[in-house]
Amino acid sequence: MTATATSNAAGSAAWADTLLLSFAQAGYVRAEPAILQPAEPFLDLSGEDIRKSLYLTTDLTGEELCLRPDLTIPVARDYLSSDHAGQPAGFSYLGPVFRYRSGQASEFLQAGIESFGRQDRAAADAETLALGLEATAAFGVHDVEIRTGDVGLFNALLDALNLYPVWRRRLVKDFNRKISLEQDLEKLAAATTASPSEYQGVLAALAGSDRKAALAFVTDLMSIAGTTNVGGRTTAEIADRFLEQSTLKGGALSREAIAVLKRFLTIAGNPDDSIAELRALTADAKLDLTAAIDQFESRVGFMAARGIDVKQTRFSTAFGRGLDYYTGFEFELHHRGNGAEPLVAGGRYDGLMTQLGSAEPIPAVGFSVWVDALTKIGRKVGA
Repeated sequence: MTATATSNAAGSAAWADTLLLSFAQAGYVRAEPAILQPAEPFLDLSGEDIRKSLYLTTDLTGEELCLRPDLTIPVARDYLSSDHAGQPAGFSYLGPVFRYRSGQASEFLQAGIESFGRQDRAAADAETLALGLEATAAFGVHDVEIRTGDVGLFNALLDALNLYPVWRRRLVKDFNRKISLEQDLEKLAAATTASPSEYQGVLAALAGSDRKAALAFVTDLMSIAGTTNVGGRTTAEIADRFLEQSTLKGGALSREAIAVLKRFLTIAGNPDDSIAELRALTADAKLDLTAAIDQFESRVGFMAARGIDVKQTRFSTAFGRGLDYYTGFEFELHHRGNGAEPLVAGGRYDGLMTQLGSAEPIPAVGFSVWVDALTKIGRKVGA
C-alpha cells in the first residue's frame, strides 16, 4: 500500500475523524512533516542498531536520508526550525511511517501528539495520559490497563546516592533498556578486585577521571597504536570499560546503598500508595528526593482532576519504556487481559530538543498510537 493509499484509508475511517477531533479540541495543531528525513538524528538517538530497520538512500550531496521510521523526531525538527521554537506548542499527527518489521508490513500508520515548551510539567503529563485514553476510546476500546513509571525518580535516587559517574551512566542505561540491572547492582556491591591487570598503568592513569577525559586519553592511546577499534569495540566503549575497571579498583558501593536501590525498585501499586512508600524509603535512608516525589504527587493530582481513576492506575518504579531519551513520566496503555504490546505509549523526553540542536532545553512530552493494534481490537470489541 502506498503512502497516499494509507493516508486515504485512514481518512475514510470513522476512528480517524474522532481521534483528530479529540486532539484538535485539546489545542493540538495537525503536523505533516516530510516523509523523507535526514537519517542522522535517528541513528544518533537510537544507535546504529536501528539502521537495519530503516529504508535508506543518499542524495547527490552524499547526505544519508531515510523514510521516516516514526513521527516524533520529524515533528520536533519542524518545531525547532519554526518561528515558535521555545514557545509552548502542541502538535498532532496521523500518517504513514516506514520501518522493517519481520513478518509485518513495513509501511503502517502512526498517530499521536507532541507537546513542546510547557513549563507546567505535571499538568502536561496528566493531559497527555488523558488524551491517550481518549485515543483508545476513538477505536471503541475502553477496557484499558494503565501502566506508568517515572525514570526521573530513578535518576534523582542515583544523584542522591552520589554514585561514581561511570556507574550512574551504566545503571541508567540498564534501567532504560531493562537489562542487566540486577547483575550490575551485585557488581557494585562486590569487594574491590585485587587481581592484577595487564592494563594496571592505564587504570591508574584514569583514576578519578570523568568520561570526557577518559575518552580523550583512550583516543590518544589508540591513535598511537594506529587503530580505531579493538575486538569490534569503539573508542568510546573501550573508554567506558576502562572507567568501570578503574572505578571498581577504587572501591565498591556500600551494601546500604545497594539495599536502598533494591528497595526502591520493588515499589509498585497504585500511585498514592507508591508515593507513601517512596517517602518512607527516603526518610529511612536519609535521602532527599523531595522535588522528584512532589512532582510525581502533583501529576497524580492532575490525573485525578482529569477524571482518571488513580486507584486503577498501575505504577512501578522499575517501569521503563526501553528508550534512552525519556527523562521523567512514562506510560503505556494495554488492552486488559491481552496486553503484551502497548496500544498507546509515550512519556516525557525533556532532553530530546538539545540533542536535536536546541541551544536551550525545551520541555517535551507526547505519545504514539499503535493504529494497527487498536483497529484489530476495536473490530473484535465491536463484533
